[in-house]
Amino acid sequence: MSFYPNARFLLSVAAAAQFPGDSGAEAAIAGRSNAGKSSALNAILARRHLARTSKTPGRTRLLNFFELAPGARLVDLPGYGYAAGAREERASWAQLIEALTARRSLRGLMLVVDARRGLQAADRQLLDWAAGIGRPVHVLLSKCDQLSRAQGRALLVAAERELTGRGSVQLFSAHEKVGLDEARALLTRWLEPTRGPAE
Repeated sequence: MSFYPNARFLLSVAAAAQFPGDSGAEAAIAGRSNAGKSSALNAILARRHLARTSKTPGRTRLLNFFELAPGARLVDLPGYGYAAGAREERASWAQLIEALTARRSLRGLMLVVDARRGLQAADRQLLDWAAGIGRPVHVLLSKCDQLSRAQGRALLVAAERELTGRGSVQLFSAHEKVGLDEARALLTRWLEPTRGPAE
């Protein structure tokens, strides 16, 4: 059963002028290239192919807006840490993301981190950036099914310690459906004010 049964792709944007109207509420999802961001998005929304997944790093190169319900959107940000992108292209991505943070409708950011690698320098840079815009951040330690329980627990404790005062964190696996309820509940809290009675 789909979490948001009427979720649909809305549009891809290459310039801030193409953004949908700044009304309602939206959440953004970000992560390093190949961290499992698209798989996490699909799993949370219980839609197999809403966001395209790829083994090729850096496939998401635009901001992709998905309408989950009237007035409620999820924004899929370009994967970062992908060196093959042209410098000018990476600069345009940065400008798009900066424009996104100026939107009153932005309620929070989900950051997908590959649990096998843990928080890396680029992830910490994004956390610093998010702290400066005053939006809540929630980290999904994805692909946790590829760790032992002891490894997963140790990683979670270390991440909670590092993120104190900067964000929340959980273990997550799109493949094994670990942490789906927690991630969905958070997304609902961020977007709830705009959801209609039928949702």
